[in-house]
Parts: sequence; C-alpha cells; structure tokens
Amino acid sequence: MNTDNNNHDCSRGCIVDRDNSGVLHVDYNSGCCKLADFNWLEGIEDDKYKDLYEVRFKNTRKGIYRNESGQTIAEGDLVIVEATNGHDLGIVTLSGAVVLRQAARRRINPETYQFKKIYRKAKALDIERWQEAIAREHATMIRARQLAANLGLEMKIGDVEFQGDGTKAIFYYIADERVDFRQLIKDFAEEFHIRIEMKQIGARQEAGLIGGLGVCGRPLCCSKFMADFKSITTQAARCQDLALNPQKLAGQCSKLKCCINYEASAYIDARKALPDAREPLDFKDGLAFLVKTDVLMGTMWFSFDKNNMSNMFPLSADQVVQIRELNRRGIKGDQVIEKARNNSDEPEFVTGAGDDSISRFDSASKRRSSRDRGRNGRGARSGNGESSHPAGQENKAEAARQGDNKGPGEKSRQGRNNNRHRHRNGNKA
Repeated sequence: MNTDNNNHDCSRGCIVDRDNSGVLHVDYNSGCCKLADFNWLEGIEDDKYKDLYEVRFKNTRKGIYRNESGQTIAEGDLVIVEATNGHDLGIVTLSGAVVLRQAARRRINPETYQFKKIYRKAKALDIERWQEAIAREHATMIRARQLAANLGLEMKIGDVEFQGDGTKAIFYYIADERVDFRQLIKDFAEEFHIRIEMKQIGARQEAGLIGGLGVCGRPLCCSKFMADFKSITTQAARCQDLALNPQKLAGQCSKLKCCINYEASAYIDARKALPDAREPLDFKDGLAFLVKTDVLMGTMWFSFDKNNMSNMFPLSADQVVQIRELNRRGIKGDQVIEKARNNSDEPEFVTGAGDDSISRFDSASKRRSSRDRGRNGRGARSGNGESSHPAGQENKAEAARQGDNKGPGEKSRQGRNNNRHRHRNGNKA
C-alpha cells in the first residue's frame, strides 16, 4: 500500500488507499472514529448468539446485525447489510459476548427482536460504489442548504450520509420548531435523483456528528463515547460551587457541558456530611458568616464580614458542629477556634517548582559575579589602608605585579598617590 496517499476517513473510522495497480483498499482504524469500541470480553464466546455483530456506519450511527451469510466474519471486515431499501455497507466493530451488552444498553431483547441481516462480505465493486457515494456527500450537503434557504425554512442541515449502494441519503437537520419540508423533499428528489430520508437531531447530537476538541484538550465526549444524553441543570453546577458563567459552562453545542454531571453525585454525597450553616456562628469578636465551602475536603471558611473574603478562617465540619452546640447553650465558640489555630498544620499545597528562592532562575555566571561583589564589599579596610579579607591581599599582590610593568613616570605618579593616601590615613588616626 502507498502510505503517502492514505485518506483517513475519521467519520467512518477507516483508512482508504489505492495501490499502484488501481485496487482500492479500506482498512478499519479503531482509534480514529467516533464512539470507538473496546472489546473487554474478547475471547469469551456465547454459542447462542455468536452470529450477532455490531456494524458501524458514518459518525455515530451503529446497528446490531445477524450473520446469515455462512461466511466467517471478524472485526474490521467490510460487510453488506440489509437496509430498508436496497443494501448498505458498514464495518464490523464488535463480536462475541460484548455485543449482548451493547444490545442491553439499547434495550434490545435478543429473544424477540428482529435483527437485520448481514448478507456477505463486501467485494471490490461494492467498495468502489461506496466510495463514489461518499465523495458526493459534501457537495450534496452544500446544495441542500441552498435549497432549504430558497424555501425560507427555519432549519439547518448539519450532515448528509449516503447509503452504501448510493440510492438513498439521510439528511440530518436541526430545527427549533416544526418544519413542513414536503416541498423540500420534492426539490431534493429532483435535484439529486435519490431517495430522501429526513432525520431531526438535537444540538448535542450535532456536536457528536461533527466532533471537535473541548476546553480540556480532549475530543468531545458526545463524539468519543457518549450515546445517551441526559438532561443537565444549573443545580449540578451550584452543588459543585461552579461560577454560573454561561460562557464557561456552555459547550460547543451552546448547551450546558455534559461533564458537569460527571462529579455532581460525588458532591451531593459529600454535602450530606456538612452541617447546615445558614445562621452565623457566635464568637467573641462577633458573628462569623459562611463565605466559602470546600466540599470534598470538608472545610468551611468563615468571615466576620459576610461581604469581605479577605480575612477568612477555616473550620472543619466537626468544629462547626461543636461551635453550633456551644452557641445553643449560650457559650461563644472562641475556645474551639483557638484550639484549631494551635493545631493547624502547614498548608498541603506546594508549588510544582518548589519553595526555593526566585533567584534559582538566574544563570550560574550571574550568581557567581554577585557573590564576588558581595565578598569585596564585606572586606572592609583597616586603619592602615590594607584589606582584612584574603581577597584584599590577592588584589594587592596583583597591583604590585602590575606596578612592575609600568614605566618610570607611571611609578613616580603611583608613589606620590600612595604617599598622599598614607598621609590622610595618618591624620585620621
């Protein structure tokens, strides 16, 4: 295969390549597709349902099919499957006992459900026709948007998916209100000469179809592993003490981020262990108001000014309960807070760079020169004009060596300067 001309089709999770002889090759790439699967029950077989396979199509569309072809099918094979009209082409992603788990998640009973069939493995002609249909999808979507705009319909066509045989296309659209697209379907049929299926999706489903990266730097959850979208409310953000900023809480779908629900249950359980602090605590210095809560650590921060968070002090949940009990008996809670201050430990937080001096970022040569300047400054001169520091002796010897190299005129001038220096020192003495 020619790896230089590989075409990574991430919407279907495959790599498309055409060799030098013109033969088309399509290889399944499990790490490059939406809703990627992991067979954690690999090697475990179920003889009763061993002919069930999960087949994926474009983006997040998947289905469970029964193999009635008599051929041996493995994960990664391209297969021709039954469709409502004609046939479709998909990639086998799961087999074995884990398929029953997927069926249970979709609330499918294998005993009564009528599974569609897998006809056979895809041939070279099927793959060629499939790739030709895929090449038409983008242009069809752009033209479909133009036709919808000409009719003045309040809808947005987000994606188009062609069937494997190229005779049918699914148009995914978003609309806030009911849309009468009967005329639109007629225009689509005349323009594209295919069977039309309109499928309405929500904003979260659209984000999963398109994909992208979140603010965390990872692929969107709706395109990576999420298949069921649960409702998300601002109460889940409030229980985690998140700032109710719509720009930070909203995802790329303009809805509340799905990850807000991930830790909400843990915060709700942790809050059950915290006492009710709606009323202030009574101390000798006045009333202390709750201004902040570290839910997971079980720490409650109080301040004597409920509108100022600069002079806060922390109390554990047990200490708050003790102070609340003392206040009920008419006793102020100063002894509890003094005991907490005496037994307070050092803060657990340590910076990643350590608590060293900020001068650690300076170069070694700069630090060495500054130390040398410090030594020379500390070497104070004595009354006879000589330095008491060993560095002063070295400097004096160096000056003597430099004096030997000077001419007669320079030596005489140096001698007169030394005499004046000794005379001034003698007067000071």
